[in-house]
Amino acid sequence: MALPFFNKRNKDNQEMSFVDHLEELRGHITRSILVILVFAITIFIYIDEIFDYVIMGPMRPNFITYTGLCNFSHWAKLGDALCMPAPNVKLQAMNFSTQFMSSITIAFVGGFIVAFPYVFWEFWKFIRPALNQKELKAARGGIFWVSFFFFTGAAFGYFLLAPFTFSFLANYTMGKTGFVTTIPTLDDYTENMVDIILGAGIAFQLPIISYVLTKIGLITPNFLRTYRKYALVAILVIAAVITPSPDWTSQMLVFVPLALLFEIGVIISARVYKAEQKKMNEW
Repeated sequence: MALPFFNKRNKDNQEMSFVDHLEELRGHITRSILVILVFAITIFIYIDEIFDYVIMGPMRPNFITYTGLCNFSHWAKLGDALCMPAPNVKLQAMNFSTQFMSSITIAFVGGFIVAFPYVFWEFWKFIRPALNQKELKAARGGIFWVSFFFFTGAAFGYFLLAPFTFSFLANYTMGKTGFVTTIPTLDDYTENMVDIILGAGIAFQLPIISYVLTKIGLITPNFLRTYRKYALVAILVIAAVITPSPDWTSQMLVFVPLALLFEIGVIISARVYKAEQKKMNEW
């Protein structure tokens, strides 16, 4: 049975060979890399401002998350229950190349995040010729929704998960004698920030995955409901992987939205499955 990707045809309406597909895929990848590179270079040019005000945002006491939650806590008559202390630490670079390599990492990861809609669009252009009219109709608006959930997850990771994580880790102390001082490294901070933002962005694709898998007939809403408890365990594991901190507060901060997204995925799956069954009955 031939894979759908290898049933595409060229401009002369001739079936494309495996080498032709690889050549076409190389073009999509090359253009995606070039766009990411353009954004990465732009970010690298303004790396000082981006590092000070974006990357180091969750380390500042006046970060919007800290001030917003604290103001809300006072407004809701909860006292300082939701007020989190900002990390009071100085990052250190252990090697001569650390700051430069961190700048490169920030530039390329930032370039990928900004260019994500275009990168996904190039991927979509590659697989689109292999889809029939019914599948194309079902995938309408896919680029928007995939990008929307990715940016929503990235924003969730940056504005909520990162502050909770770094606040907990920086202010956690072991013992009462004060012998241990937390002095995190720059590359450790950068790595955790990248993991949190990209991990949350990818994890927020759950509704899209449910829609696609239901549309192609791999899952049903009954299947999702039957294995809901296993899915929740898997989400707990994902939450533990995304969050560098071991405290239950940060992990619950990831688990609850992902669990809600799973339930949204069940609802989407049920609607898609019902629509597909209705079409089959009409036939």
